[in-house]
Amino acid sequence: MILCLVGSARYYNQYLRSHIFLSRSAVQLIPDTCISVRSFRMLSSESVQCHQEFNSPTNLSSANVNGASNTESVSSYENSGCSPSVRSTPDIEKKYVHRVYDAIAPHFSSTRFAKWPKVASFLNSLKPGSVILDAGCGNGKYLGLNPECFYIGCDISPPLVEICAGRDHEVMVADAVNLPYRENFGDAAISIAVLHHLSTEMRRIQAIQELVRVVQKGGLVLITVWAVEQEDKSLLTKWTPLCHKYDEEWVKPSIPPTRNNSAVKLESIPELDESCRKDTKLTSTVCRELSDDKVESIDKDKIMVDASSCSAIMAEEAETHQEYFVPWHLPYHRAEISGASASALETGLAKKDDKKGAMVYNRYYHVFVEEELQRLVSGISNASIVDQFYDKSNWCIVLEKI
Repeated sequence: MILCLVGSARYYNQYLRSHIFLSRSAVQLIPDTCISVRSFRMLSSESVQCHQEFNSPTNLSSANVNGASNTESVSSYENSGCSPSVRSTPDIEKKYVHRVYDAIAPHFSSTRFAKWPKVASFLNSLKPGSVILDAGCGNGKYLGLNPECFYIGCDISPPLVEICAGRDHEVMVADAVNLPYRENFGDAAISIAVLHHLSTEMRRIQAIQELVRVVQKGGLVLITVWAVEQEDKSLLTKWTPLCHKYDEEWVKPSIPPTRNNSAVKLESIPELDESCRKDTKLTSTVCRELSDDKVESIDKDKIMVDASSCSAIMAEEAETHQEYFVPWHLPYHRAEISGASASALETGLAKKDDKKGAMVYNRYYHVFVEEELQRLVSGISNASIVDQFYDKSNWCIVLEKI
């Protein structure tokens, strides 16, 4: 009996030492990486805001396991060939992704508890003792799913990271295109419903490259993204396609986001309306207004619209659009009317919907078409696709580092 207790205590002590070692040795501070760490458990008062510029290669000091300081050059950043502007966050992501999730974090977390069977199956298939990196962990619903593995998560939203920390997960605030993990550190990595929030193709490719970089050779990476081909087609009618005027504000979607001399400001990004179509007699906006009973400003005798025509228009435009604002309804009783919500109303980040009794926040999404993920991966020489599938309105791939 005594031997059993001694053995158990020794095993537990070894587990704790390994746990702390993993936490400390995982981090590789690289330029413009926003992190806040207390054994990777973030406290709101310790949140770090980064304002570094990419003017020159940087040598950084990182603490070793004993607390000493080791200065090392971050070769993975310097040699990545990644343009600094690719790692710099575009304004549309700052406003319609980062700020929105910061505002809705508690309510968002309360709705995120069900585990997708495919993701759970992937995590449960990993060997005991595997180190799993979750980039964009949200409220941490997948952290600890397989109790025989070690988990380290990160997310761009400090409030979501704080929720994870409150659940005793190892987490940090970090950007998906600029992961603060050492090269070849993890045995596996996951990115669940994250890449569709990145607004340029180069940033999406960079995020995939980062996932591959941080896993060991032979390590697996699972990526899931929202699909254009939604199982529930009616969802598309509730999303707002971004007008082509928005696309023109960037030089090209496939290169770093360099601003044109456009008169269109981020605060007034146009949504799809009659001015975005040559045929102004019948548009998806008109169809949405009719479906919402907003008919006071529409002369139905002139446009002669019916349900079948609207369905055809919505289906046609859904096939040609990938950039959307997707609404999040934050109930009034969950909103801080005198605090963040009041500020969101003043700045235009949110609007009131008294009919639904909610504050409405728009989230930016780039929804993926079939084979788009595969195309992005095709240029990454040290990764191969070992599985690909469609699941619950998501396109999914599993990569292996080679």
